Amino acid sequence: MGNPYIKVLLGFDPKTNDKIVKQEWNKRVKNVCKPCWELKYCPYGPLVESFPLLSPVRQEAIEHNSFLINQLKKGAYKGKKKVMFEKEVQEFNPNDYPIKHSKSDLEKECSVFGHFCPVFFVNEPFTETNERRRIGRNIPRHIMLRVVRRDNNQCQICSKILKDDEIEFDHIIPISKGGSSEENNIRVTCLDCNRNKSSKFVL
Repeated sequence: MGNPYIKVLLGFDPKTNDKIVKQEWNKRVKNVCKPCWELKYCPYGPLVESFPLLSPVRQEAIEHNSFLINQLKKGAYKGKKKVMFEKEVQEFNPNDYPIKHSKSDLEKECSVFGHFCPVFFVNEPFTETNERRRIGRNIPRHIMLRVVRRDNNQCQICSKILKDDEIEFDHIIPISKGGSSEENNIRVTCLDCNRNKSSKFVL
């Protein structure tokens, strides 16, 4: 999260403490749906390409810096490019780069373009209708009843027929990954399948 460009996009000064930015980031992503997970396509298209990429990990940054040093020694750059890359090499600090990216940050990448998905910066529970997305773990009783009727008392993972007191409700896209508590994101499962799935994304 040390990338100053990302901090600016989130509305912070580039010098803001990483811990403060991380807290805000975690608060935002709890409300977000990633449309490609729910709609199976990206509604943002080329817009995604204007959003930042994850910064390189430390080893990649070190290798790139070594490459620039070698290129400068060979005289591969002239004029403004030479000045720019000399400055970059002089100011290089490997501690500015993470040793590795967290699983949470990797999940925010666009699976096609590799950039951060715009919805994590917008962070609004809006949908294509006038109704807002239902955020949170609480599933209203009328939705539970509709899901049980729709799924015919059958676990949607292992196909086991369930008694009323064996029914579990599973968020297909987990709450922790931005899933909603709407009917289309809830399914009937048995206890074992629900526990095994945990917070993983399993169709």
